[in-house]
This record gives sequence, C-alpha cells and structure tokens, in this order.
Amino acid sequence: MIERLRQKVKTALFSERTKMIFLMLLVGVTAAVAQNSAGDYTAGTNALTTVTEEIAKYVPIVVKLCYAIAGVVAVVGAISVYIAMNNEEQDVKKKIMMVVGACIFLIAAAQALPLFFGITT
Repeated sequence: MIERLRQKVKTALFSERTKMIFLMLLVGVTAAVAQNSAGDYTAGTNALTTVTEEIAKYVPIVVKLCYAIAGVVAVVGAISVYIAMNNEEQDVKKKIMMVVGACIFLIAAAQALPLFFGITT
C-alpha cells in the first residue's frame, strides 16, 4: 500500500504537466522580481498611464455604440409591441415597459460611461 502511494506521488511529481507548471511559476516569479528589483515602479506607472489614455480614446466610440443599440432596441421593441397589440395579447404593457426600460438603461449607461473613466466632454 505504501509502495503504491509512493509510486503515485512519484509519477505525479515527475509528470510533464507538473514540470511545466513549475517552469511557468519560476519564469513568472523571476520576471516579476526582475522588473521591480530596486523598488522602482515607473514601468508600472507608465503602463497604467498608457492604458488609461488608450481607453479614453475608445469611450466616445462606445458611447455612440450604446446610442445606436438603444435605437435598434427601440425600433425592434416598437415593432414587437405593434404586433402584440394587433394580436390582442395580454402582456402589452409589460412589453412596453421592458422596451422603455432597456432604452433608458442604454442611454443612462452611455451618459455614465465617460464619468466612470473621468473623461469630460
């Protein structure tokens, strides 16, 4: 029994998967230590500044995309409500409220997105 357990541990420790995990951990830790060997955080600060500037470039595009999606939701929702009214369905008010709520959410999200990233227009 002990010999079988020893054999299982030995095969688990010396498998290719375990070797690869240890190698990845070693390389990752070495890279992290090498990047910040003297307590200098300028590389990380510069990277975060660059990412912030790049995200700021995409915010107006995403805002316009939210407005476009709200328009599509409004048109499709209006058609859906029209069909429901013609078929005399029971939950027409519910459909209207869902479409209006979705449009209000998309417009509010589009207005709040620049504020979330601290971008003033």
